[in-house]
Amino acid sequence: MTRAALVFSLFAALAWHVFADTEHFAIVLTIKDAIGPATGDYVHRGLEQAREGGAKLVIIRMDTPGGLDTAMREIIRDIIASPIPVVVYVAPSGARAASAGTYMLYAAHIAAMAPGTNLGAATPVQIGGLPEIKPPSGVGEDDKDEDRDTIDAMQKKIVNDAVAYIRSLAEMRDRNAEWAEKAVREAASLSAEEALRQGVVDVMARDIPELLSELDGREVNVAGQDVKLDTAGLVVQIIDPDWRSRLLAVITNPNVAYILMLLGVYGLIFELANPGSVLPGVIGAICLLLALYALQVLPVNYAGLALIILGIVFMISEAFVPSFGVLGIGGVIAFVIGSVILFDTGESGVAISIPLIGTLALLSAGFFMVVTGMALKVHRRPVVSGMEEMVGIQGEVLDDFDGSGRIRAHGESWQAHSDSPLRRGQKVRVTRLEGLTLVVEPINKEQ
Repeated sequence: MTRAALVFSLFAALAWHVFADTEHFAIVLTIKDAIGPATGDYVHRGLEQAREGGAKLVIIRMDTPGGLDTAMREIIRDIIASPIPVVVYVAPSGARAASAGTYMLYAAHIAAMAPGTNLGAATPVQIGGLPEIKPPSGVGEDDKDEDRDTIDAMQKKIVNDAVAYIRSLAEMRDRNAEWAEKAVREAASLSAEEALRQGVVDVMARDIPELLSELDGREVNVAGQDVKLDTAGLVVQIIDPDWRSRLLAVITNPNVAYILMLLGVYGLIFELANPGSVLPGVIGAICLLLALYALQVLPVNYAGLALIILGIVFMISEAFVPSFGVLGIGGVIAFVIGSVILFDTGESGVAISIPLIGTLALLSAGFFMVVTGMALKVHRRPVVSGMEEMVGIQGEVLDDFDGSGRIRAHGESWQAHSDSPLRRGQKVRVTRLEGLTLVVEPINKEQ
């Protein structure tokens, strides 16, 4: 009986120890690249998993140059709504929280940085690499001033919206709102040491164990309630992006989505032009579905998408309805303009690489120029089939005749008519057709 009680006690202690470890843990999420739809999905599911598993703390370890505005705002909404304290930790040394990362740092319940890191440069910018919009030559100075005023007004609107947003986050978390505005308006940046000194972040720690030690006993406001952090001895569980997040990160890259869309369209066109090929249709359908999924989470300009499709239709039409290059050139122009404006770069900072657009436009143009050239050659080539092919061929007279008789041409016997008397075995040439009768003339007539 004593032995059984001892065994039971050991099992109970072991079960309690395992239970305690599983109930007293922190989840670490890692952001290492630009913030996009895949990042938003990864963070959202990580916070859900932390809530369902009963985690005591969520640490978002971050090193980012910025990213998509819509994805950043979704992440911030998830952080604010989280019933679990969220720490945004800029690490390791050498990492940064630029642009969108600065907003996320301000939104966190606890903002932390490792030594040798930096944050800031939060001004909304266009990263598509497009040139500045300039009024065309010949336009009056008043019109140019109006265009510049319009562009300046749009930029001010974007900047003012960003300032109001980051100030609201700073005031909610009781952080330095003045510097936050400076980071947006002047693209200011701070080192970890200066950020701690100026009240931009709450903690500076070399690694996660030191971070947990620094946070133990602090009070934070979570969902309107003050919560005292108990981080001593927390078991750290790292959740890495799964295959879904990695796949989403690849296909939501605007350049990849653009290539997938073109592969899908060309694959389906090839399948429709060559029924039964199967492989181009299957690949095209898969690529197009992946592209459509990516486009639904990216800021698509539908006018640009329509221009791309119109350009492809024009270039394909050139191959079937030769217009001496008019449709092909128009298609290339529509294709390039549509590709440039496909994504709304004004507010999102998402754009297709200009070299990629140029490369694909040149490849498409070259392909359709080759097709057009082949069509023109076929158009100029003499007819090699049908009744018209008989004109110009040689034949041999089967019997003497004056007016009408029979000749052999292409190994067949034909009714023929000639204005000159012909003898058996004489060589003749077909000059035209009159129904099923060949009009011929003797070859020696030209000699």
